[in-house]
Amino acid sequence: MLANTERTKADLDQVQNELKSTTQKITEQKEQISRLEAALKEADLAISNSAKSIKKINFGIELNENEQFALKQKIDELQNNKNQQQSALAAQLKSAYMTGSHDYGKLLLSQDQVANVERTLNYYTFLNKARINELEKLKRILLELEQTKNALIHKQVSLINLKAEQEQQRKLLVSAKSDQEENLKKLKQTLASDQSQLAYLQQNERILKQTLEELAQASLPAEISLAGLQARKGRLNWPSRGKVRRKFGQRKHGSLRWKGVLINANEGSSVKTIADGQIVYADWLKGFGWVMIIDHGEGYMSLYGHNQALLKEVGDKVTQGEMIALVGQSGGQANPSLYFEIRHKGRAVNPIKWCRRI
Repeated sequence: MLANTERTKADLDQVQNELKSTTQKITEQKEQISRLEAALKEADLAISNSAKSIKKINFGIELNENEQFALKQKIDELQNNKNQQQSALAAQLKSAYMTGSHDYGKLLLSQDQVANVERTLNYYTFLNKARINELEKLKRILLELEQTKNALIHKQVSLINLKAEQEQQRKLLVSAKSDQEENLKKLKQTLASDQSQLAYLQQNERILKQTLEELAQASLPAEISLAGLQARKGRLNWPSRGKVRRKFGQRKHGSLRWKGVLINANEGSSVKTIADGQIVYADWLKGFGWVMIIDHGEGYMSLYGHNQALLKEVGDKVTQGEMIALVGQSGGQANPSLYFEIRHKGRAVNPIKWCRRI
C-alpha cells in the first residue's frame, strides 16, 4: 500500500515537473517570438525609412535633371542672342567706319547745303545711340549668361550630392533587408511546429480583427462624405500589378483561410487606392507589416499589407488610383507581395468579385 502511494506521488511529481518545464518552454518561446517580432519591426522600419528617402531623392534627381536641361537650353538661347547682338554691333561699327571719313568739325565747316549737314548729323546721332543700346544689351546678356552658367554648375554639384546620398541610402536598405531576412529565418525556426504556426497566425488574425472593429466604431468627421464601393462592384482597379498567389477563402494553415488575396509584385512598385476614401490606419501591424486601411464610406474598407513604405498618413483624403504605398515584404513575408482585403461592415468579401478581371 505504502509502495503504491509512493509510486503515485512520484508519478504526480514527474507530471508536475514536466508541466512546469513545458510551461517554462512555452513562456520562453513566447518571449523569443516577441523579441524576434520587435527586431523584425525595427528592420521593417529601417527599410521603410530608406525606401521613402530613396523615393524622395529620386524625385529630387529627376527635378534637378529637368532644371539642368532647362538651364542648358537657356544658355543656348543666351549664346544665340549674344551672337546676334555681336553681329548687329559689328554691322553698326562697319557702317560707322564707312561714313567715318567725315567728322563733325568738317561737316560744320562744309559748304554743303545746311539740310545735308543736318541729315548727316542726325544719322551720326542715331547710329551712336543704337550702338550704345546694342552694347548695353550685350552687356546684360553676358551677365545673364554668366549667372545661368553658375546656376548650372550649382545644380550639377547638387545632383552629384543627391546621387551620393542615394547610394548611401541604398546601402542602408541592403543592410536592413539582410537584418529582416535573418530575423524572419529565426522566427520561422522558432515556429517550426504546425501548432506554433497556427497559434501565431490565429493571434495575428485576432489583432487584425480587433483593429478593424475599433476602426469601424470610430466615425468619420462630419465633413467627409464617401459613397462606398457598391456602385462600382466588379469594376474596381487592382491596387497593384501582379499575379494573385493566394486567393480569398483558400486554406492558409490548419483551419485558417485567407480573408483577402496575396498579390506577387515587384519590390518598390506602386500601391494605389481602389477608390476615393480617407486613411484611417497607417502603421505596423503584427503579422502584416506596414498596413494601410482606407474607409470608403457606407461601411466599406480596403486594407493593404506587407508594404515596404507608407506614403500617406491617418486623416489624409485619397482619390481613386492615387499612390499610397510601396510594395514590400514587411511583417514576415519571404517575397515582395501585397496583401489586399475588402471589408463591408467588418466582414471580408472576395476582392476578385469586386475588381476587374486581370
